[in-house]
Amino acid sequence: MALVNVRRDVSDPFYRYKMERLQTKIEGKGNGIKTVVVNLSSVAQSLARPGAYLIKYFGFELGAQTNIDPPDDRWIINGAHEANKLQELLDGFIAKFVLCKKCKNPETDVHIKDGNILLDCKACGQRTQVDLRQKLSGFILKNVPKKTKKDKAERKAARKAKQNGTKENGNGSGGDENSDQASPGNDDPYNDIASDDDALTRKIKTEAQGLEKREVEVNEDDWAVDMSEEAVKARQQQLPGEFKQKLVLNGDDEDEEGEGGGNTVYDQLGTWIQEQAEQKGDINNVDDIEIYLKAQELSIEAKHRTVLVLVQTVFDENICSQIGKRAGMLKKVVSSERHEKALLGGTERLIGSLLKEHPEMLEKVVKILQLYYHHDLISEEVATKWGTKASKKYVDLAVSKKVRKAAEPFITWLAEAEEEDSDEDDE
Repeated sequence: MALVNVRRDVSDPFYRYKMERLQTKIEGKGNGIKTVVVNLSSVAQSLARPGAYLIKYFGFELGAQTNIDPPDDRWIINGAHEANKLQELLDGFIAKFVLCKKCKNPETDVHIKDGNILLDCKACGQRTQVDLRQKLSGFILKNVPKKTKKDKAERKAARKAKQNGTKENGNGSGGDENSDQASPGNDDPYNDIASDDDALTRKIKTEAQGLEKREVEVNEDDWAVDMSEEAVKARQQQLPGEFKQKLVLNGDDEDEEGEGGGNTVYDQLGTWIQEQAEQKGDINNVDDIEIYLKAQELSIEAKHRTVLVLVQTVFDENICSQIGKRAGMLKKVVSSERHEKALLGGTERLIGSLLKEHPEMLEKVVKILQLYYHHDLISEEVATKWGTKASKKYVDLAVSKKVRKAAEPFITWLAEAEEEDSDEDDE
């Protein structure tokens, strides 16, 4: 299904915030004609708003009756309404009830306080008030959604990071989570994000030092190809010259729609990126759009193996400073759990290849995972499963154990955030 920018006035193809274009189906005839918004739940999820808010807004704007919270996920508006008309109305909903009034970022949370509706922006920290004269405002005040566990965990993690930053810096730079304005002494909101990230990393490592060491579960019965450097070189020597160096890029042992084996499109992409880096003097000078268009040209922009190639070519020992710059492109490519696993596997392979010359890479594992999590490139579930079991799928078992051992503080932090959230729910 076609994706559009949440802010349709932004033409950037790598704009981070996407949603599906509204799809409608007109049913019935005469006085019983009605419009079913087929994918309203998906659009609402992209906006981080309940579906009832959207359907009710359409009803108020069109003067038509609607249903809310249907058990069969059939969101209905009485009358015949074209999808383009509803898309235009959705733009109005986004402007009034989603976008931050200061920075126009859609990454906001709704808070109800003292009869007011506040939009808490995660990007700039500003809290802005929704116009209570809107008809939908009354509906929102009467229908406050329950907080989810993930919302509470993320909120608690942010609070811990800021508190820790305040204690360590001693200058109040951690800020107040409930302040109505961002700190006037800091003109660049990205500096705040970097500071919070560093504080969070220090917090994770400090808390993990006092925990008992956990053994990483290794299933010795799992079969996988030995991907150690020595094994790869040995197999390459047995191949004809034109097939050498293919195993690193095509090393994933699961065929993807019949494109495994001798297919070299992934190898072509990796070689092209490396050539571009040589021509432009540095990998950081290779443009994201050019890389994505090349993947499209090879018809592999949606494949999970493409993620493996990208991680090993666009990142190097400076990966911590590169993730933020490449997050937009990676977000476009990483679209499922399988892609997330490929991202982690490719990162594991990259770290393994750099360890000999840069042993400090293991110390960066927590920071790397935290940045992936911050940019929504990996989910809590995938990260937890990956971190609790070593694998020989991408690197040899010894390296896999080292990487996961280094990742333990991050995995522990995820588990503790979930436990603390459960304790709050029980109170």
